[in-house]
Amino acid sequence: MASAAALLADLLANATAEDREKTSARLPDGYPVLGVRMRTTFDLAKAHAAMPLDEVASLFDEPVYEARLCAVCVLDFKARSPKLTDDDRSAGYELYLAKHARIDSWDMVDRAAPRVVGRYLMDRSHDPLFTLARSTNQHERRTAITAPLYWARYGAPAHLPDLFRLAEVLLPDDDVVVSKPVGIALKYAGLLDEPALLSFLDQHAAAMHRPTLRYAVEKLAPPLRARYL
Repeated sequence: MASAAALLADLLANATAEDREKTSARLPDGYPVLGVRMRTTFDLAKAHAAMPLDEVASLFDEPVYEARLCAVCVLDFKARSPKLTDDDRSAGYELYLAKHARIDSWDMVDRAAPRVVGRYLMDRSHDPLFTLARSTNQHERRTAITAPLYWARYGAPAHLPDLFRLAEVLLPDDDVVVSKPVGIALKYAGLLDEPALLSFLDQHAAAMHRPTLRYAVEKLAPPLRARYL
């Protein structure tokens, strides 16, 4: 049976000093890493994706980056399964939120938030995302606006009003960990419902951080991009 211990053993077997240096260079100083190539990390997580959630939970408790990245990857791979029951989706969602303090890099959020959180909440109350949007934790705020990417990519325009409301809550946030995905979420919302995006921009563009605005208008026709920039 797939287990956290087996996955950790595979990670250790694939760790190299060269990859440790590369991984450490893009993480905060002192962040514990093994040194496993990203593609290898994803492949190992996929190979162990059948592990039960209690084993995934133990991965979140590991100090090293790759173990916790594998934890969110396993949750994401599980969430992609069309055979997953609502109870299983609920359990994965609850585990993600319960272990959010251990999800402490932007790529961990981006890997799992859309399918694990966004998909589960799409046709349910979105209140948990508004709670996250007001968190003092930057990665919880990133989850709040990254999870709704699932609605923009796989939902309908009727799913978007709360995406825009979450973006409005987070517009003043000057942390790039948050402000960049706000722009990205708006961009994809605009692909699904451009008039709604234009209405949002007409109201807020003048006060938006420039990087956020540039991402938000990236897919608009050149004349519209020029109008807002």
